[in-house]
Amino acid sequence: MVKFYDARSEAELARVEAVLKQGGVEYFVTGLAEENVTGEIEVAEEDLPRAEELLLKTQ
Repeated sequence: MVKFYDARSEAELARVEAVLKQGGVEYFVTGLAEENVTGEIEVAEEDLPRAEELLLKTQ
């Protein structure tokens, strides 16, 4: 797994998760803390180009 995105808010995390789910990209969220709902999203190295493509299309 490689670092893909560092979400700074719960809304941003939810948006990126939705894009990846809809695109069929498996991911993992790390760094979640109760007091600060942010997280680092990791994807498989082979899925990185597809994840980047999907995210760019939604901006």
